[in-house]
Amino acid sequence: MDTLNHGWGMGFGWLIPILIIAILFYTFQDKKKEISSAQDILDKRYASGGIDKEEYEEKSKLLKEQTHKG
Repeated sequence: MDTLNHGWGMGFGWLIPILIIAILFYTFQDKKKEISSAQDILDKRYASGGIDKEEYEEKSKLLKEQTHKG
């Protein structure tokens, strides 16, 4: 009788915590990519001469402030 109580629940009980951790990990990685890609775009614009040093520093500072808030 004890084997019936430990069938499916015991075998797949670990699946839910792993799924939750994976979803949280993916969510935070996705947010990190968005922020770094914004900085990458800014770096490329500065490197190509699309913006000057003053504008680059100002926008870079704003991006860093946004990452600390959110």
